[in-house]
Amino acid sequence: MKSIKTNSPISVKQSFDVSSDALWELVSAPGNLNDSHPFCKSNEAIQWDEEGHIDRLVYLNGRTYIRQFLTWDEGEGYTLRIGEENGLQSFVQWEIDAISENKSQLTITVHPYLLAGYPKVVSFVPYQLWIKPKMRRYLRSVVSGFDYVARTGKAVPRNHFGRHSWFS
Repeated sequence: MKSIKTNSPISVKQSFDVSSDALWELVSAPGNLNDSHPFCKSNEAIQWDEEGHIDRLVYLNGRTYIRQFLTWDEGEGYTLRIGEENGLQSFVQWEIDAISENKSQLTITVHPYLLAGYPKVVSFVPYQLWIKPKMRRYLRSVVSGFDYVARTGKAVPRNHFGRHSWFS
């Protein structure tokens, strides 16, 4: 596997009033972003079986990313690379923790490729002041979308938590 350059990680956690098994069902189903991702135009499984998991995510603004899953830990989470096909990739971890019988937590951690190839002296300020806040806002919207589906059983409306300049 080819190594990739990424920046320091950005994480967001969200508690859910559902069991960890129910949360796993939400985040591991093929095409799950269609209902739960507020910036998703479409999410199509390319491969979704015991051999591996790959899907295509088309954002509302037409930007298209491929998600290639690297690890798959049933009921606990997964890791993946995401980015344009044959382009730069960010590394992402999705982790589920059981808090109690009917309460769980989802943590999404992104190691973005943006500015990763630049010297720290050049990239530190833009990363801290521009990329990190934008990515954190994006991740909050994503976990909130899953929470919306878990609470209501309905698909999250597009841009429900506000528009995002990178994906709306």
